[in-house]
This record gives sequence, C-alpha cells and structure tokens, in this order.
Amino acid sequence: MQQYTLNPIARAIGKEPKAFTKADITKYILDNDIHELNFRYTAADGRLKELNFVIQDAEYLDEVLSSGERVDGSSLFPGLMEAGSSDLYVVPKFSSAFMDPFAAQPTISFFCAYMDKNGQPLAAAPDEILRRAAQAFREVTGGLEFYAMGELEYYVIGEQEDGYEAVDQRGYHEMGPFSKQIDFRTEAMRLICQCGGQIKYGHGEVGNFTADGLNYEQNEIEFLPVPVEEAAQHLQLGKWILFELGWRMGLKVTFAPKIIVGKAGSGMHVHTKIVDKNGINQYVDQAGELTATAHKAVAGMMSLAASLTAFGNTNPTSYLRLVPHQEAPTTVCWGDRNRSALVRVPLGWSADVDMSSIINPLETPSKKRYTNKQTIEFRASDGSANLYLLLAGICTAVRHGFEIDNAEQLAKDTYVAVNIHKDEFAGAVAHLDSLPASCVASAERLRQHRAIYEARGVFDPTTIDMLIRNLEAYQDADLRAKAQADPKFLKELVDRYFYC
Repeated sequence: MQQYTLNPIARAIGKEPKAFTKADITKYILDNDIHELNFRYTAADGRLKELNFVIQDAEYLDEVLSSGERVDGSSLFPGLMEAGSSDLYVVPKFSSAFMDPFAAQPTISFFCAYMDKNGQPLAAAPDEILRRAAQAFREVTGGLEFYAMGELEYYVIGEQEDGYEAVDQRGYHEMGPFSKQIDFRTEAMRLICQCGGQIKYGHGEVGNFTADGLNYEQNEIEFLPVPVEEAAQHLQLGKWILFELGWRMGLKVTFAPKIIVGKAGSGMHVHTKIVDKNGINQYVDQAGELTATAHKAVAGMMSLAASLTAFGNTNPTSYLRLVPHQEAPTTVCWGDRNRSALVRVPLGWSADVDMSSIINPLETPSKKRYTNKQTIEFRASDGSANLYLLLAGICTAVRHGFEIDNAEQLAKDTYVAVNIHKDEFAGAVAHLDSLPASCVASAERLRQHRAIYEARGVFDPTTIDMLIRNLEAYQDADLRAKAQADPKFLKELVDRYFYC
C-alpha cells in the first residue's frame, strides 16, 4: 500500500482499510498498547451513538472484536422495537477502524452493524437498508456500482470580531482575514481524513452575517465519490467531527437548513456516479457526452424527487430553505450547470484540450482526459437527513430509472436550460412538478411512492411507516408562511432543531 495517507492505522498495517482483518486490528492494538475501544452506530434518529470499552486482556479483546456487544434496540429504534424483545448486537466493521482524535488516551473506534437475535443483519438498521439498496442497484444494472459523495454545508458561530468584515452574503470562497473560520475548517478536514474520510476540498460558502454580537459564517466540506455505503459513513464521520471540534473550540456548529429569512440556508447536495467493474464512469461517453445511463439516472431522480424529501428534508426548517425564487430548488427539473435546478450536471472536463499545458507552456500537452470525474448532483437534501436513508433513497431512485419504460422521455420532458427563478421563464416550467412545502406534504408523497422503495426488499415497511408518522407529527402545513412573517417564531423554530 502507498503510505501517502493520514490514517495512522492504515500506515502502520500497510493495507487499504477495506483489506483490514481482525488479525491486523488485534496486532495494531497490542503493538501500540491500546486499551480503550469505542463502538459507533447510527440510530433511528440519524445520530451516531457510542459504546465504550476498556480492554484488560487479549482474550477479552478477541471476544469483543469477534462477537460485538448487546444494546437496547427499543431505545435506539423507538417505535420500531418493543421493550419486551429489544436486544440487539452491535458488531464492529474492521474496515472502519480509526484512532479517535478527541480521546484523552489512545482509543480505537469502529463503525458497527446491528445484528438481530438470530445473528442476522437488522432489517430496519439504516446501514442495512443502504446495503440492500446498493445490492439491488447492482442486480438491476447488471453489476454496475453506485457511487456518491456529499457536500456538508454548515454555519460556524462565534463571537463577533471587529475589522475585516466579509461582505454580507458574499462569503463564497472568501479568504482570511475576511473569513474567520478557515483554521477550524482545515483542522476538521485533517481530522476527517485521519479517521478514514476522503475529502475533495473545503471552502467558504455564501452565507455570513452578524446578529446579537455573534458572527455566523457558512462553510462547506466536499467529499470524494466512493461506493455509496462508504459515502454515508464518511458524511456521518464528518458531521460528528465538526460538532465535536466546534464544541472543544468554543464554537457552535449547525447544519440547520435555515437560520434567518434573507440569509443563505445550508443544504447537503449529493453527487452521484455510476461506474463499471473497471471503475469507468458510465455517465459520459468517450466524447464526454451524457449517456443513456445518465439519462436513466436523472429520470429516476425526477420520478421520485418529491418523496426523497422524506429522507433528506426531515424537519420543518427544511421547508424554510426550499422556497421559490431562491437558489435552493423547488421545481422538479434538471439541467446542465444550472444551479436553479433540482438536479444539476456540473462541468465534467469534457473539452478535448489540456488546460494545464495552456497555462503552463513548459508542459507537454497530454492526451489524458478527466471525464471520469463527471457527476450528477441532487440538490434538495440538507443536514437534517438520516444520511444512510437519504443515500438509500437516492440509490433506489436512480435504480428506478433503469426499471421504467419511459426514462429517456421523462428526462427530456424535465430538462430546463433557463433560470427557473426568473419570472419571464415561468411558463417554461409550469408543467413541472414541485417539491413538497412541508413535512406533512412530504409524508404524503412518500406514502404515494412507498411501493417503489419497498420493492426488492430495500426499505422495510416498518421504517417507511415510522418516517411517515414522524413527518406527519410536525403538523407543519402552515408553518412556512408563519415563520416567514414572524422572526421571533422563526428563531424559536430554528433553535428547536438547531443541532439536526
């Protein structure tokens, strides 16, 4: 293995994490005299949970790594499991091993899988639903792999500093000293990579403002495309590290979709990619043009876009971001490089030219093409999402594009080449569907589409039932208008879901 990695376990073992075995992990623990272990796993609320161990002998270490431990499923999955029969196992995934960067003593942590009383994967576990979604995608597409990566947008909130103020709502890619949270962002990026996440880059985002003596600065960390199951783990890792690092540095971090009317909200865009067994991107052909596979993927996202909000926009503040005539999408459509659309095909290095040699005359022009980097971006979701269920939903939607007969026509009918937020183009998009305007409306769209999500056994019915119940419980059909008209009510709403 090439040793150019920040992951100390991978460096020491000399393998990629996906090749880690129990013997590798045991040797690393014993060689480094590590006595503390953490298990991490995602519950029904979408948050990481934790179980701590102090290991005193090698026999117990082997037992913990081999058999995992018991946990209370009724507390982790309320409404899905009854207290009278709720024991579950959590079993570590060796490939996920990382050194906890915040622990006082050397501590190795693992992401875990839930197993039921029969020693089988728990059907309702978020990571198991995602695993089934990825497997169903392979089966339908003849062995293609679904890749994903997310863009984590978040606000960092600290005391207001005088001098070098950034221009209001002009923080995109801002540098210091006008950006105050670059050190925080880059430290978080370093820690995420050290723990096994794969990051593409980080930068300042549009949003910045001051209120009540506090500075609100929006940032983004974007990950690299990886197999969809790994993508969820990397995003979950990133959210935890940003929260934990912020708390330790005296800063507040929030992924809240909306904080205040008139200021940029935070989304969590998801880029997708389909690759063959050789890792070749199936979204573009050799000339860099979109393929039939790409159009099927887009059609699938178009067909289920409204119900995908049930996984990706899960509290009332989500629908304060998804409002007409702002950058966040509301109309179900797609386009090339069109940031007003729900699904966007960004620039994909399709020009047959070596840009580097043009601006660096000493370089010999290369014939290498970078079209393998082409992605297709879903732009509706936000930080309230249960990451595993959201990615399982998007994976299912893309798979559905391969199952419907009219996929290419649907893609053609929902394509737009204009800025849909401009009034002069209203007629061009009047025929298109709209995203739900509330959690209650989202629940209804999920109810309409549930058979597609449950097909091939991907989403279990109890999880769909729970999501519908949870969304309907907000009773938020009229909250958007009330929050936009009443700043005090909006603040109360944001505070309630601040740490989504």
